[in-house]
Formats: sequence, structure tokens, C-alpha cells
Amino acid sequence: VQQISGMLTKLFQRVRLEKPGQVDPRAAGFTLSLLAAMYDRSGTGYIKTRSAAAALIALSGDTLLAKYRAFFQFYAVPDGKAALITRSALRSLLTDLNKIPAIVGESCTLSCVEIATHSCFHGVLNSTIVEEKFLSWLRSEPAVLLWLPTCYRLSATEMVSHQARCR
Repeated sequence: VQQISGMLTKLFQRVRLEKPGQVDPRAAGFTLSLLAAMYDRSGTGYIKTRSAAAALIALSGDTLLAKYRAFFQFYAVPDGKAALITRSALRSLLTDLNKIPAIVGESCTLSCVEIATHSCFHGVLNSTIVEEKFLSWLRSEPAVLLWLPTCYRLSATEMVSHQARCR
């Protein structure tokens, strides 16, 4: 938690310099509290860095494709020249990501994660998948992660303005 706190402080200080007046000075503390509520419910003082990174990626303002690629990079294992996602890594990712809606009472059961994992690996003979298969599956908007593209679309429409007038 201390290491994540330091990283968040640096991150928000940098953003505050780039966008003066747009970042609340308490943003690092609020973000750390959110991460602790999601990933350290028992108060051990330990949050997996990968879990925190998944949450920060999911909650970032980046494009869906950029988020999906970042998830792959954080959860994939190197295999020679390529990186691959294993079933267990996908389960970890989905479990970590589902802590986000769970914080507002929209939880998913473990069976949802298992069903999603099975659907991602449907038709795959080995126990790993490449990035393209992973991205293709995420683009199909699996039910377990439907909240992610929905939140992205909602935030993307905040900046839309139309030059039409209503009568």
C-alpha cells in the first residue's frame, strides 16, 4: 500500500503540472482508498500491484482497445517471442476487474468468471491464447465485463456537442 501510495502521489503530481486546476489535491488519497476498499478489505496493508494496475487501467480515460492491450501486457506470460494469456491469468484478471463494480454492489459470482473464461478459450486446444484472440473476445463484450465498455461509452459522450437547436 505504501509503494502504491507513492506511485499515485507522483502520478497525480505529474498530471497536476500538465493540467493545472483540473486535479483535486486529494486525488491520490481518494484513489488509494478506493483501491484499498476493493483489494484490501481485511486491512492487511497489501494490494497486489497487478490488481491495482488493472483497476487504474480500467478507470483511465484511454480507449477501450488501449485498455484491452494493457490488460494483456500485465497478465500475459512470455513464451519465446510472443506473450500468451493462460486460463489462470484470465481468471485473475476477471476477478480483479470485477472488484470494481462490486464496490458499488454490482458483484459477479465466481461462476460468471468461470463461464467467461470458458467462452474465451472456446475452441482453443491448448491452455493459452495469443493477444489477437484475447482482444477479439473482449471486443465481443462478454457479459462479465459489459460494465467496462458501457462506462467508456458514457464517458466518451460527455464531450460530444451537437450544433443542432431544439425548437
